[in-house]
Amino acid sequence: MQSANTGTSPEILNHLPADAPVVAYLDVAALKRLHDSPLAAMLGLAGENPREDRDYQTFVRDTGFDYTRDLDRAAVAFWPSNLVTRQGAADNRTLAIADGRFDQAKIKADALRTGKSITAGGRSLYLVPGNPPVALEFLSTTRIALASGPDAKQVLSRSNSTPRDAAMQERIERVAGAPIFAVARTDKLPANFYDNLRSAPQLQALARSVQALMLAGQPDGDLIHLTLDAECDSMTDAIKLSTVVDSLRLLGSMALADPKTRAQMTKQQVAFLNALLNEAKLSHQDRWVRLTLDITPAILGKASATTRGFDATDATYDARW
Repeated sequence: MQSANTGTSPEILNHLPADAPVVAYLDVAALKRLHDSPLAAMLGLAGENPREDRDYQTFVRDTGFDYTRDLDRAAVAFWPSNLVTRQGAADNRTLAIADGRFDQAKIKADALRTGKSITAGGRSLYLVPGNPPVALEFLSTTRIALASGPDAKQVLSRSNSTPRDAAMQERIERVAGAPIFAVARTDKLPANFYDNLRSAPQLQALARSVQALMLAGQPDGDLIHLTLDAECDSMTDAIKLSTVVDSLRLLGSMALADPKTRAQMTKQQVAFLNALLNEAKLSHQDRWVRLTLDITPAILGKASATTRGFDATDATYDARW
């Protein structure tokens, strides 16, 4: 299946360890060019900062860093070990490389409030305790590396000299033309990822037939074109997967039509799920299955309404970094 987002892998991804099963990229500078779009405002890249909560403002004051102003691009490597519970998610390992404008003096002082500085291999690392713990390093005046997880220091010190697997590199280039993309090797996901399907062995086998997932987001005026490609191990499994996804979408629509189901949701949640179920398009070709969806300001408005009361600082700034 032809990808409309083929491109050259961004240079910043070369700084991620080659064995990471999940990588993601975000070109914030490109998204900021949507400054006249209501979509940019909803993403927090234009207009008033959507994170006007006290904890985030404290974070900005203490570190001098505001992602809406200072972040240009970021590349992330992810080694998931537990996808079941939030507590277990603290065992996941993550490494992020970010380009932008950083007040090193403020960031170092903030890290040392509860953490410490160490020297490893001639490099200055800052270790901050928490759940999960965080390690950070300044790679240059405009680039920072942050790692989190139980072995954050080791993650930060990992070498990226080993060439990336050719198949993984090809998948990255398949979506690298988009300013937002992510690639996952599903054969490297933790075993518990499939635990919920143990009672349906045929469905579990079908899920395991997916070799990789590729997500690309391409801004276009007031919307973002999202494309999710699933690479299966055979054409037969791709057809089966397409049929199952289409059936689940139909079942989802039927469930939302049930007054008992709707009674357990807000009007905004029902409207948001209806938009996803009705506007997403499904196709397949050879070993590929594709879902496409245009994320519009209207859909994002419904999505934000479903998450009111969610504490962004609890998820993002718990460990400060």
